[in-house]
Amino acid sequence: MRKKKANWKQRAGVALVVVLGGAFGVAIASQGHHLGLLGVGQDLVTFYLPSFLGLVGAFYLQVFLHEAGHLVFGWISGYRFVSFRVGSLMLIRQGDRLALRRLVIPGTVGQCLMAPPEMVDGRFPARLYNLGGGLFNLVSAALLLGLRSLPGLNPQISLLLFIAGLLGLVIGLVNLIPIKTRMLSNDGHNALTLEQHPEALRALWLQLTINARLAEGQRLRDMPEDWFALPDEDSHQDTHTAAIAVIAANRLMDQERFMETDALMARLLARPGAMAGLHRQLLACDRIYLELLDQNRDSVLKSLDSPDMARFMKAMKAFPSVLRTRYAQALLKDGDPEKAQVIKAQFDRVACRYPYPADIRAEQELMVRAEARYQERERRMAEAPAD
Repeated sequence: MRKKKANWKQRAGVALVVVLGGAFGVAIASQGHHLGLLGVGQDLVTFYLPSFLGLVGAFYLQVFLHEAGHLVFGWISGYRFVSFRVGSLMLIRQGDRLALRRLVIPGTVGQCLMAPPEMVDGRFPARLYNLGGGLFNLVSAALLLGLRSLPGLNPQISLLLFIAGLLGLVIGLVNLIPIKTRMLSNDGHNALTLEQHPEALRALWLQLTINARLAEGQRLRDMPEDWFALPDEDSHQDTHTAAIAVIAANRLMDQERFMETDALMARLLARPGAMAGLHRQLLACDRIYLELLDQNRDSVLKSLDSPDMARFMKAMKAFPSVLRTRYAQALLKDGDPEKAQVIKAQFDRVACRYPYPADIRAEQELMVRAEARYQERERRMAEAPAD
């Protein structure tokens, strides 16, 4: 019964997004007719081109406002600023200064991360931080749509204000009306349920706190051990607790406890829980590295390095851990040190603008490990007696 109820909620959430998206398109077309911009013989110039450009601009405006809402309401709740990202451009606090960095995370177009206040009796304020983004979208929608009542407004400007306001309304509703799918819980669902589930609430606190420590330059291996206690298997149905299990595996990797890392990653990938698809692909990518470093078995590598993984690694070609695995492949699978040096040069360019220096140091050490393994293999082959 619980599974059927969850499936019903997922379908309802998807249906809501589809309905709002369809209504958005119909409303824009209707507004174009109303303003006399559609159906006058110059639709491309008067309607379609302004609508497209306005939609792109309005989208990034609403993403900025959404993340600004998280920032303002987080600050009100006692959080401390860590980073603010729109698209790939990120402003991040590193020590006593702010730095401009670049980060691309597939499936996201913005993110505001803050360090939460300390937990008291297993709780911390999470509701306003979650709701802030959607509330800012709704407030901006009201303001932008209200500006259309100004006298003598140009029809194209009126259309752009309508698009920006309506998009703010849609984004606000999609984020605030509680929606939960197998891979995603939106801000409204988190605000409604997190404080009722202590383990999920603590998992969110840990994610935010760990991210803040990483931004300050601290390695995962140097953080408190109890932060990385594995949740029980039932808890993996929650995206926040599932993420803690992934971070625990990353910490084992940083500690160079490779056999334990591979075993844990294999268990996590075998579970059907709520782990994000990006996390699954990154874990599988890490397992390729571990296999190359250890037994380097063709059968295992073929099972891990699937066509889907090849596409993923191509899409994530500027991500440090993916570059590290590609570097190991060039050395330990292809035996091509020149190709490895090209990949290392790519890694060095990414490292200059990557926002988390602790991650870069960890990946550099793993690349050194792969190079040492390659040199050891080459030395053994050179010392082996000829047939």
